[in-house]
Amino acid sequence: MSLESKIKVLEEMHITAEQGGGQERIDKQHSAGRRTARERIELLLDPGSFVEIDKFVTHTATDFEMDKNKILGDGVVTGHGKIEGRLMFVFAQDFTVFGGSLSRANANKIIKLMELAMKMGAPVIGLNDSGGARIQEGVQSLAGYADIFYRNVRASGVIPQISAILGPCAGGAVYSPAITDFILMSKETSYMFVTGPDVIKAVTHEEVTKEELGGAMTHNKKSGVAHFLADDEEQSLMMIRELMSFLPLNNMEDPPVKACDDDPQRIDKKLDEIIPNDPNKPYDMKEIIHSVVDHGHFLEVQPHYAQNIIVGFARLNGRSVGIVANQPQVLAGVLDIDSSTKAARFVRFCDAFNIPLITLEDVPGFLPGTTQEYGGIIKHGAKLLYAYAEATVPKITVITRKAYGGAYDVMASKHIGTDVNFAYPMAEIAVMGPEGAVNIIFRNLDEETRKEKVQEYRDNFASPFKAAEVGYIDEIIYPRNTRKKLIQALEMTKNKRDSNPPKKHGNIPL
Repeated sequence: MSLESKIKVLEEMHITAEQGGGQERIDKQHSAGRRTARERIELLLDPGSFVEIDKFVTHTATDFEMDKNKILGDGVVTGHGKIEGRLMFVFAQDFTVFGGSLSRANANKIIKLMELAMKMGAPVIGLNDSGGARIQEGVQSLAGYADIFYRNVRASGVIPQISAILGPCAGGAVYSPAITDFILMSKETSYMFVTGPDVIKAVTHEEVTKEELGGAMTHNKKSGVAHFLADDEEQSLMMIRELMSFLPLNNMEDPPVKACDDDPQRIDKKLDEIIPNDPNKPYDMKEIIHSVVDHGHFLEVQPHYAQNIIVGFARLNGRSVGIVANQPQVLAGVLDIDSSTKAARFVRFCDAFNIPLITLEDVPGFLPGTTQEYGGIIKHGAKLLYAYAEATVPKITVITRKAYGGAYDVMASKHIGTDVNFAYPMAEIAVMGPEGAVNIIFRNLDEETRKEKVQEYRDNFASPFKAAEVGYIDEIIYPRNTRKKLIQALEMTKNKRDSNPPKKHGNIPL
């Protein structure tokens, strides 16, 4: 066979592989409002940067006449490319080939990709669109899933792992994304569930639509499984590009520093007026965040879930930071089960990838009630405490108003290893609010005396001065200077070196 003939064969194989399940199935995918695997990769990565590997792999199954039905690539496209010039490894399940179902062969492709990513110290991005395990292969397919899960766990905290859910994901297909760092879902085309609506109806007799059971809004708002909600696939892929701009390629690197033309000395007098005089009146903590970060740009994580706490990424003088902030507009900013677990996971991610933590605190305490106690608020609140205490990245806290009780301790107080602790002049740092404290300390007082005692307690304890006297607050700052002070603190902590005692791993209260 001449070289020319061999080249012709190779060209034909490329064309065949790129056709996936064929034009009819590609058209069907498009009519469902979904792109093909290759179209998604093209949108995600810098133009012309994608290098495909294992393009001609096929399955080895022989049962159910599968040996007569082989398609090049076998239902997953794998390779590497770049986002803003930085190396990324990507796999995209191809729903046009056997419904994107996982075979032993395409599990091996994903495993090879993940192992390469670990060696090269670069993120793995999974574009998931799969019917689950390939039934015709039985335990081989299940083994493929478990092999991927194992590598997800090995890679956790070493390289960022991102999962975009761009179609239905059921059964074993949901657990790999669940181990990864961030999950993105698109409205009306993304689904995740362990068992689908038909199985639920058969077993528990509940009637539920797939949208209610595992749609994008369900997992962004109710379950907290997903972190980002996109209007469509394109927005989902653009969100990944934006997210990656804040993250290092691996745990041995610092996050990228961007050139910044937003004045680090910039002050905002509006912040002096933002905290209401009435301590029970809410305000929007996001106004403070947008005011202090570079160009007001804040990428919020899980914006629809546990809205009494805000988490997300921003930049200060060009440096990536993770922000955790109580939101007084929702449940007065209390800590409850959902907000504690949401913030704890975010704190641990930032710590794993060398991203400094900024905490903006206005917390009246933990949410009381039987629902919270029976649900394990003690254990779940302890997750956030554990995460902050374990984190060795630079930690900077600003108490904007309330810092009461155990919640003061948990929200990155000086006592759990925070490097710089600021407070606004109107901050209230105490075991509890003045009214409650006076009711406990003094009983049976007449109304006039009670009011005097409440004012006395407020003057003595509901202020930052007692905490500043004993060094628990490093500086009481003018709100207008928040940006300047945070950037100074970040500069000071830039070369922080701290480590936890040698151990296999701690035992976080799960």
